[in-house]
Amino acid sequence: MIMNRADLAEIIRNGENSGVEFKRDDVHPQSMAKEIASLANLEGGYVLLGVEDDGTVTGLIRPDIEEWVMNICSDNIHPPIIPYFEVVLWEGDSKIGVITIPEDSPDKPYKARQGSRWVTFVRIGSTTREATREEEQRLYQASGVLRYDIKPVPGSSLKDMDINRLINYFRDIRRQRCPEQEETEQWETLLINTEIMAESRGNAIPTVGGILLFGKNPNRYLPQAGISAVAYPGTEKDYEAVERKTIRGPIVARLAGEVDIVDTGSVERAIEFVRRNTRSKSYLVEGRRIDKPDYPEEVIRETIVNAIAHRDYTISGTDIELSIYSDRLEVISPGRLPNTVTVERMKAGCRVTRNELIKEVLRDYHYVEATGLGVPRKIIAGMLKHNGIEPDLIEDEYAFTVRLWKEKSGKG
Repeated sequence: MIMNRADLAEIIRNGENSGVEFKRDDVHPQSMAKEIASLANLEGGYVLLGVEDDGTVTGLIRPDIEEWVMNICSDNIHPPIIPYFEVVLWEGDSKIGVITIPEDSPDKPYKARQGSRWVTFVRIGSTTREATREEEQRLYQASGVLRYDIKPVPGSSLKDMDINRLINYFRDIRRQRCPEQEETEQWETLLINTEIMAESRGNAIPTVGGILLFGKNPNRYLPQAGISAVAYPGTEKDYEAVERKTIRGPIVARLAGEVDIVDTGSVERAIEFVRRNTRSKSYLVEGRRIDKPDYPEEVIRETIVNAIAHRDYTISGTDIELSIYSDRLEVISPGRLPNTVTVERMKAGCRVTRNELIKEVLRDYHYVEATGLGVPRKIIAGMLKHNGIEPDLIEDEYAFTVRLWKEKSGKG
């Protein structure tokens, strides 16, 4: 993009933030690399050269400024970045250098050279700091380099898996032969080949996705594996809840054959919670009674399944939140949208997943539709057909929220 003076003045007036950094152009190259890499690891932004921390414009000093910037981006950042660079004339003879880092930088995490080390930095507000191990994992996951759901879960083994659910899955859902219950080695081979387990130092260990889907007690190893469900009497959070329930256990149900549920999974338990805490209205249409629920069940199911399938499981200790209010229902999934997905792209039917194993198994059970267009086709279209109100899809720094409105008068 070409930056004009009016836009640049507005950016300077607003000060430093999560997408804007002010710098003199006489700083050490490694200090500059740290700021550029941290912006690339978030959502891109601008580094303004020749601007003091307080917004005072002192202008550029270096005559070879563009070459200096490009050398920093190629020699002190890994993988190298090629930003857009321009010089904008300011008052008098002063000039400001504008480094534009694109928001969809694909090769996260970007590391900056710091002495003999390569360090991953993240941007928190207007400050830059070294990433934690969990934050770095999320950056690898965002770029598609790391599939967190197929990482082995240390300390776990085949004994932590619900063998009856696994038999049901392979025999009845996938319709393939599976070992007898006591054939441990054959089960480990099958589960390694299907990424439900992984081989680590000669041992077969359940993966994150395997434990979440088929584990006897997923929360023993993954505290974030659950749904915190609360029904409130009014439109705000309240200590006096109608019902509170922490939903734990494997994601998928155990079926008799392909249809009849013998033992529910977390999906069914969450849907049952919504059923208990929402109502239906009855109407007479041409002499026939029609019952209209607050929310269509297929929309509820799709919303819950999407939260389970696409949440960021690298964020530990945080459940999915299911909240029912008198005027709306909200499902909050920890973590930002995966990869380069935005709310608008999601509405248009963009199909990108964070947890491929979980999504594919849920598809086998028909929890997820084969097209991967559940948000536009089921959630949005379902609510528009139901009451004419489009759901709110909200992304913030730490979570993604789907908000369903009960009635037209409910949305302020």
